[in-house]
Amino acid sequence: MPGRILIDPQPSTGAWNMAVDEVLLEAAIERNAMSVRWYGWREATVSLGYFQQEAANRSPGLAALPVVRRLTGGGAILHHRELTYSCALPAGHALARDPLRLYDAVHRAIIAVLAVQGVRADLRGAAAVGGHEPFLCFGRGDPRDVLVGGYKVLGSAQRRRRGAVLQHGSLLLEASQFAPIFPGLNDLARRRCLGVEHAGALALGVAAALGGEWSPQALNAGEHGRAAVLSEERYSRVNWQRRRVPERESAELTVGARDRDC
Repeated sequence: MPGRILIDPQPSTGAWNMAVDEVLLEAAIERNAMSVRWYGWREATVSLGYFQQEAANRSPGLAALPVVRRLTGGGAILHHRELTYSCALPAGHALARDPLRLYDAVHRAIIAVLAVQGVRADLRGAAAVGGHEPFLCFGRGDPRDVLVGGYKVLGSAQRRRRGAVLQHGSLLLEASQFAPIFPGLNDLARRRCLGVEHAGALALGVAAALGGEWSPQALNAGEHGRAAVLSEERYSRVNWQRRRVPERESAELTVGARDRDC
């Protein structure tokens, strides 16, 4: 199964980033297309989970930041000094049928790239259950989180639609002044061990874990136009998910709500 690797040359707005991820999910559904994408954020931005209350984004230190709502559920993410990835797989892919295996495969691939950079990272392996969940995703725990020195540096989320799956996640490079309690890889290593120049190696590592033949590509003209529409008409509005949805899509949202993320 052929796949494409997309590495965004410039950081983009939250609305554009989320729109492109949805376009890649649509390509997986409609054309059985696989993709791996790495990208950045033009400015510090809070992304809310699909079901998260909009008012929650007014937490101290975050109130003045731009806000976008993700297609995936879970807690809020502060996207700032990080690299973000997404992968989209069609329904026929073996890992699309097992969400936990997909989390594991992608996270282990990223751990392997970090090891080459001299950073030891591990899966959490166990997480506390119950109690109040913090607003920000990096304050939450999941067994498949990637940790460095006991600190979470990578968490991911999924959305499933008609058997295809979109998974995306944030790899924290450095602490943000808007959430200084969450150190990044470079903080924990006490040196600059990872940066945007490593996006290619990370993309190749994830692609290899997914299997198939891969080549670097960009969005085609139709996809670019579709992303522009989604960015303007959907992701530019923080509460876009409150529209009435067809019965079939409503059922898919219920499935997505059960996917573990962050």
